[in-house]
Amino acid sequence: MTAPATPLRATRARVRRILSALALITAMVSTGLVGPSVVSPKLTEPAHAAVYDSCTMTRCTDARTARSGWSGKGFPTTRGWYSWSGGLCNFAGGRFYNYEGQLPTNATYYEYDVYPRTCGASRDAYRIVVNRSTGATWFSPDHYANFYQL
Repeated sequence: MTAPATPLRATRARVRRILSALALITAMVSTGLVGPSVVSPKLTEPAHAAVYDSCTMTRCTDARTARSGWSGKGFPTTRGWYSWSGGLCNFAGGRFYNYEGQLPTNATYYEYDVYPRTCGASRDAYRIVVNRSTGATWFSPDHYANFYQL
């Protein structure tokens, strides 16, 4: 009979599986069975977003419209669903922490969805990030992989 699972025991088992997988990958790379290119860049390189000083793609117009809508609501700082036109809702994501430092530092940013939908529906990747102090706004069409200043 096995002992009942506990959160600590489950965590230890998960850590052991991860360490075993990493040891296997390391052994395969060091013995030449696979090359380093097989290892995902997400595991070996930090993420770097591209930041552009203007936005001319088609969806930038939608991002500007969303910015106007959120501005009319006072750029809420609380995460949650907000009523939108057409009987839809839009999601304010709360504070955006700029951990990678891609946007200007020493500022407080908040994130907002661009496209409204039914309340509670899955969110897509389109966001605007706003510095409420200055009004500077960036559009990210790919969930923070790139930023375009509006």
